[in-house]
Amino acid sequence: MTIRLGYQIPNFTYPGVADEDLFATVAAQAREAEASGFDTVLVMDHFYQLPGIGTPEMPMLEAYTTLAGLASLTETIQLSALVTGNTYRNPALTAKTVTTLDVVSKGRAILGIGAGWFEREHHDYGFEFGSFAERFERLEEGLEIIAPMLRGEPATLEGKWYTARGAMNNPRVRPKIPIMLGGGGEKKTFRLAAKFADHMNIICDVDDIPQKVAALRQRCEEAGRDPATLPTSFLSMGLVGEDEAEVKEIAARIPEDRRGRVFLGTADQVAEQLHEKVIGAGIGGITINLVVNGHRPGMVSRVGAALKPVVGA
Repeated sequence: MTIRLGYQIPNFTYPGVADEDLFATVAAQAREAEASGFDTVLVMDHFYQLPGIGTPEMPMLEAYTTLAGLASLTETIQLSALVTGNTYRNPALTAKTVTTLDVVSKGRAILGIGAGWFEREHHDYGFEFGSFAERFERLEEGLEIIAPMLRGEPATLEGKWYTARGAMNNPRVRPKIPIMLGGGGEKKTFRLAAKFADHMNIICDVDDIPQKVAALRQRCEEAGRDPATLPTSFLSMGLVGEDEAEVKEIAARIPEDRRGRVFLGTADQVAEQLHEKVIGAGIGGITINLVVNGHRPGMVSRVGAALKPVVGA
């Protein structure tokens, strides 16, 4: 399993689209991504829209219900959350959920997972948030349960945070469902990726990519793992205009604190930037979202055509 070219859908606010037609707009993007060379479609595991994209009351679909719906409307593209918040579900339930998605999709599920970070969601929904250190303790314990279950092995753990007593996980359609960690933490996240993951999606400012690549390599070596066995991708926010006029209009709306993580331009210009700054820095694949206009018919195809040569797809 690897992600060379992923399409993330982080935005469910579409002008002129009623709530009852919202999923159809999401599905159209997924089908367009599949037809235009993307290998993975990803959604966020959140309950509120994120700061920097919108406001909490804006529409946000539950991740695994959405992915299951997309599984029935696509045929070949991989499906994942970027990333599942470990704090939102019991880990054995997480393993069962992603395995059911794998059955529904006939072997196309990836478990993307992270420690969780959006405090307001935890507060409002009644999930325990805890400290930064506690969330990573919980993630590691969670993975001790999830990893064997995704291999079809009973999971047993008497941990500080979680308990499993021979938890089984059937039916399954593959010997192993791949695990992807998402984040940019050089000590905690990358250490867990070296221990558990089949793929690492790096999330950071563009200028920090070389440092993150070096740190991930070091964590793998410390764990006795060949870094070449842990493929990587990078989450990029694509602010893509159809022409220079639209590019200028989009540029005027970028908050100052988001500029380190965005790629702005036409599809070809963004592809050039990603080739130089991401692939050129040692990342193996690209996951892009088109938060402003990905719902516009033809936009995903245009970006896919520009990016396929960049990742060798």
